[in-house]
Amino acid sequence: MRGFVHPDFSLVATVLRRQLEHARVGGAAVSVWHRGEHVVDIWGGDRNAAGDAWDDDTLALSFCTSHGVLATALHVLADRRLVDYDAAVAAYWPEFGSAGKEMITVRQLLSHQSALHRMRPHVAGAEEMLDWDHMIKILGAVQPDWAPGLRPSFHALTWGWFVGELIQRVSGRSLQEFVRTEIVRPLDLDGAFFGVPESDRSRVAQLTRAPWVLRNGFELEEPLPWKWLDLVASLAPADLGDVVWSPLAHSRPIPSLNGTFTARSLAKIYACLAGGGVLEGTRLFSADTVREFAEIQTRKPDAVIRLPMSWRLGYHTAPTGRHQSPTAFGHWGFGGSGAWCDPSLDLAMAMVVNRVCLADFRMLRISDIVMTAARGREGRA
Repeated sequence: MRGFVHPDFSLVATVLRRQLEHARVGGAAVSVWHRGEHVVDIWGGDRNAAGDAWDDDTLALSFCTSHGVLATALHVLADRRLVDYDAAVAAYWPEFGSAGKEMITVRQLLSHQSALHRMRPHVAGAEEMLDWDHMIKILGAVQPDWAPGLRPSFHALTWGWFVGELIQRVSGRSLQEFVRTEIVRPLDLDGAFFGVPESDRSRVAQLTRAPWVLRNGFELEEPLPWKWLDLVASLAPADLGDVVWSPLAHSRPIPSLNGTFTARSLAKIYACLAGGGVLEGTRLFSADTVREFAEIQTRKPDAVIRLPMSWRLGYHTAPTGRHQSPTAFGHWGFGGSGAWCDPSLDLAMAMVVNRVCLADFRMLRISDIVMTAARGREGRA
């Protein structure tokens, strides 16, 4: 285990070390900010099958953790009054306004209430996802599965192209350029990519399979008695694994899937949110904007996940263990990576991993420890 830990958060390092020893494969990194102070920055384990050690700048493909970063980028535009949450998406992207999508608002899109979660019926193979223009043409023409606003449904993959294209239409810049200039540079991040440049690919941790991993897309190696798997299967191409487990995963932006981050960068983004839009003197947006996008939009059970996710504008309620906070929000990703913040405590944390399995709850345990430590600190202040 390498890095540093404030004594108040020492148990985080102890538990991460135990988790990595128990897992026996892969590595991980954890980063935590509290009250504007960087209190945890640790990493350990292996970043590839050759057994090379996880480094301080190792990047990890983080799947749907990407949603939180995309949402943050969109909120930068909203804060500048370039996007209105209650305006129709078609006001910024005219081609979107067809097939029953004419009145879908930015707010509905961000909170997964657009009924546009299915992708497998519209995409023949995963390699199509590497062609941005092709995906925008296809998804821009799809029809909602039910009346938008009726109930939420997790848009696992489609959401990234919808929000990413909205960012591009409004800003006039590519998604990668916008994230780089409006988030990465201002916050001085050491690694946050949608499609990793060749010059940084040596930093990317190799994904490692674990038991119960999905072999290709959402086709399971072993059957699970979950009634909703047929619905989940509609979210992605059956051959998704052919892209995810290959170098193609980093060759182009796949916005809901291939956000590739260091834990340090994710934690800094969420520390900015926790601090009312400002971190270390850099302000991304106003505190009023943070309060608006952190407000719960729907408490209905999600039609895909089958649980009430309490969707905000691009984020969900963050499960933080025994001390669950109603003000904590963020985004988890398939495989176990994720990040969250709690503005009431000015607290943020991120964890990235490269061991991919169907149900990785290691971050939940770490989150519980972080929340307990922060509340203990608050009590002694």
